[in-house]
Amino acid sequence: MMNVEDQRYELPQEIRMTRNVVRDYISSEIVPREQEMEHDSIFMEDDMFNSLTPVTKEMGLWCMGVPEEHGGAGLSIFAQAVLEEEMVQHAAGLYRPAYGTMGSGPPEILWEGSDYQKETYGIPTVNGERHGWFAITEPSGGSDPARAIQTRAVRDGDDWIINGSKIFISGAPWGDWGIVFARTDPDSRRGITAFIVENDWDGFDLEPIPVIRAYYPAQLFFDNLRVPSRNVLGEVDNGWDLLANKLLARARIPYSAANLGVAVAAHKMAVEYSKTRETFGAPIATRQAVQWMMVDSEVEIRACRWLIWEAAWQYDAGEDFRQAASIAKVFSADILGKVVDRAIQIHGGYGVTKALPLERWYREARVRRIGEGPTEIQKMVIAREILNPGGPPG
Repeated sequence: MMNVEDQRYELPQEIRMTRNVVRDYISSEIVPREQEMEHDSIFMEDDMFNSLTPVTKEMGLWCMGVPEEHGGAGLSIFAQAVLEEEMVQHAAGLYRPAYGTMGSGPPEILWEGSDYQKETYGIPTVNGERHGWFAITEPSGGSDPARAIQTRAVRDGDDWIINGSKIFISGAPWGDWGIVFARTDPDSRRGITAFIVENDWDGFDLEPIPVIRAYYPAQLFFDNLRVPSRNVLGEVDNGWDLLANKLLARARIPYSAANLGVAVAAHKMAVEYSKTRETFGAPIATRQAVQWMMVDSEVEIRACRWLIWEAAWQYDAGEDFRQAASIAKVFSADILGKVVDRAIQIHGGYGVTKALPLERWYREARVRRIGEGPTEIQKMVIAREILNPGGPPG
């Protein structure tokens, strides 16, 4: 007969220890250095960055999600989710976790490619010599890429010619190569192919798009961009699986964990401040109005963590994780905005100053209900699975 201890779940010891290492690294190495940086900084000075990368490599946490055979830590998606929650708990964490000092691997689907593609783009990116991005969304839309992708790629001998445009592409302004999804079969909704392109090729141009966050995206333009056949990633006309199942759905899990991590950081700030700020002769922590705000945040954070872990467990087990990932994304994006908003309210006027990261998180949190699939689209995905369990994806 099982006793209570047998039924209690706790993180495996190795993950707990690694989580503590990441937590200590962020609090001792990243947060203090941010005090010397501009409020909306997204990059460190080179000497600062170069002094920290050997530390994370020694920790064995360089490029957590990259397979070990390609130079990364090769962690499970569950381990990544646990650690992502810790590594984002600083001012720039939502979009520049640890300022890249823990490595920035290529889009995961690159490892589905040929040896040439891995050696030319993947390994140099893991080594920090190159920087990649991926492009899906177009001016015609992004929530339904199977229908919205109008960028065309046409075969020309051994090459392909790409014409069209992409918009709101994160990372492109600072990258030197990327993965572009283009339509290659105009008669099929899913007749899409992935191409690896380089920023400095003739026929490629980009224009930055200022937004409410410092890590701004770009619009990309393809004008008879010639791409050699060796830069086709995966099978021609079969890029939908790479796009929908191996890139977008999977990415929602660490994305949600980042939402959770910043919410945790904002909540901690609110709790600590409430104990020291006094009104009418007593700390505001004694006021029921403040207590209830903190209670709401605590409940939402705990629920959010389990939703994210469920999606990660399903992914690692090889199960259909897509509905769980959508649920985690919807809930985490929502509670991030709510928790940060409450933390600002508890801090009062200080909450909207640039002396604290709260106002930055407030701006950046608004984007999270749009990025990686808008909330409304994710609800459609969830509803479809509720009404037709196990049915084909849309």
